[in-house]
Amino acid sequence: MSTLPTGDAIPAAGGLVPDAGAIPELFRGLFDDAAVFPPGNLPVAEAVPAHRAHRAAWYAEAVGPFLCGPGRLGELAAAAAGGAAAAGGAAAAGGPVTGGPVTGGARFRVGLVLPGGSTELAPALAAAAPFELAGVELATRDAAEAVAELDRLLPPDVPAAVELPRELLRGDGLDAVLDVLVDSAYRAKFRTGGLIAEAFPDEQELAAFLTGCARRGLPYKCTAGLHNAVRHTDRETGFEHHGFLNVLLAAQETDAAAAAAVLAERDGEVLAKAVRALTDRQVTVIRNSFTAFGTCSIAEPLGDLAALGLLSSPSPLPQEDR
Repeated sequence: MSTLPTGDAIPAAGGLVPDAGAIPELFRGLFDDAAVFPPGNLPVAEAVPAHRAHRAAWYAEAVGPFLCGPGRLGELAAAAAGGAAAAGGAAAAGGPVTGGPVTGGARFRVGLVLPGGSTELAPALAAAAPFELAGVELATRDAAEAVAELDRLLPPDVPAAVELPRELLRGDGLDAVLDVLVDSAYRAKFRTGGLIAEAFPDEQELAAFLTGCARRGLPYKCTAGLHNAVRHTDRETGFEHHGFLNVLLAAQETDAAAAAAVLAERDGEVLAKAVRALTDRQVTVIRNSFTAFGTCSIAEPLGDLAALGLLSSPSPLPQEDR
C-alpha cells in the first residue's frame, strides 16, 4: 500500500518544516555535483569555482562531492590548483575563501566515476592521489569481478558503488546482482535517465530495483534525469523523468506495486505533504537506502524544494548552473 497521504490527513509528528537556511536531514548530501557530465557539460574551468561556491554557500550541507571521470583528472587538478591559488590571494587580502588547495590543507573532494570498468580502477586511483577521494562509482557487466577488484585496490576508508547495465537487472538478473552486492562493502548504482528516451526506466523497473535493495538492506545511489523533484514529462524532449522526491518516498517501500505508485505520482503538493509527514525514523530509513544522486544542476533541485515549501532560503538560490 502506498505511503502517500490522502485528503487532509497529515501526521504532525516528525513533520518537515524547514528553518531559514537549514538543510533538512532528508536532503543532506543528496546532490552529487555532476556538472561536467551530459547533458550539463559545464567546462571544468567553470565547474570547479561553481562547486567551491556551492560548498561555501548556506546550502552546502545538501551538496555532495564533485564527480569526475578518469580522463579529466589532470584538467581538474589544474583548475582546482588555480582556484586554490586565487583563494589564497583572497585570504591574504582579507577576502572570502571558497575552497582549499589541491595539495595540503583542505583538498578538493572528488567522486571518481569509472564507466570503463575494473581496468580503469588502478590508474584512476593513482591519478586521483592529489584529491580527497570521496568515493568510486564503477560500471561493470560482472558484479563479482567488480567487487573483487574493489576489495583488492580500494582504500578501506573509501566507499564505492557498482553500476550494471539495466538489461542485466531484469528478472532473475536483478536478484543475482543484488545478492552479490549485499554480501560486499559496496552500494548499488542505478541509472535513471540519459540522452535518449530508452535510457529512462519506467515505474515498474525502477520500483523493482528500489524494493529489491530495500528488502536486502542494500544502499544505493542513482544517476541521470533526477534533477527535478517531481515526476514529469520534459516539454522539450518528451522524456519521462522520475522525480527525486518520488524516489526518496519510494525508498522506504518493500512492495514493488506500492513503490511504483509513489514513483508515478505527478502532483508536487501530494509529494510535499508526504515528505512533511515523515518521522525521523522514516527519514533515517530512506537515507540509509537512497544515499545520493548525480545531478548536472545544483540550482534546479534546490529551486524545486524551495517552490514546494520544503526548503527555506535565507538568501537567493544560485542561478542556473547547467
